[in-house]
Amino acid sequence: MSEPDTRYASTTVASAASRAEGSAMPQTVAVVGGGRVGTALAAALQAAGTTVDGPLGRQESASAETVLLCVPDVEITAAATRHAAGVRFVGHVSGATPLSALEPARRAGAAVFGLHPLQTFSRDDAPSLAGVGAAIAGSSPPAVAHARALASGLGMIAFELEDERRASYHAAASIASNFLVALEATAEAVAARAGFGPAEARALLAPLVRQTVENWATHGPRAALTGPVARGDGATVAAQRSAVIEADPALGPLFDALVERTEVLAAENVVLEVAA
Repeated sequence: MSEPDTRYASTTVASAASRAEGSAMPQTVAVVGGGRVGTALAAALQAAGTTVDGPLGRQESASAETVLLCVPDVEITAAATRHAAGVRFVGHVSGATPLSALEPARRAGAAVFGLHPLQTFSRDDAPSLAGVGAAIAGSSPPAVAHARALASGLGMIAFELEDERRASYHAAASIASNFLVALEATAEAVAARAGFGPAEARALLAPLVRQTVENWATHGPRAALTGPVARGDGATVAAQRSAVIEADPALGPLFDALVERTEVLAAENVVLEVAA
């Protein structure tokens, strides 16, 4: 297995002098890509007082000091090639893709950076970016400072991310967000066996989900854990398993895996309680 490409990863926190260089909020930004992220970031940049060119189509020419590529990961290198001429900074918003994907822009003389908003973007509503984490990296201290200023200008909290840590970071984000949606869709499917339609199930389960997430965020997973697995109620867990399989036999392995993981968490609670 080859070593991760870390040539352009930011490995240390930039000094105060390095951050100061090029650290002002960009005056002009060209946003390439009119998908959910590109549209939301273009609107947020405009609201922050930046002159925005776009969202541009992938074949349109950009006119700005900074080009922000909001395109699918597989298209980043090609987009960097198209939009590098005469640009000071070129960045992408991917959480998983290393900065080496921007090599064509770096060879053309641009400083390159990454800025990944740790937020989910739906089809209909642009989320608030205030207080949202932003994973940043850059090919040089000025590039890191530029990414930091861009994140801060949008109200996000920037943190530097090395290329070799991107896979773990992005996997954690997917588990926390994407897999949560998949899990709630599974809950809807099982609730249908109890006679609830999808919208009704969401309305009833949403307050439970919100409070669970708040408990986890405030107190951590061990303190937030409740339910039959946590209290060792095997009979109830068995009844739940039967109901899940009645709803869809294909959900059995998922239920078993989640019970197993919950048992591990519950056992850690027991160990902590005994130690206390």
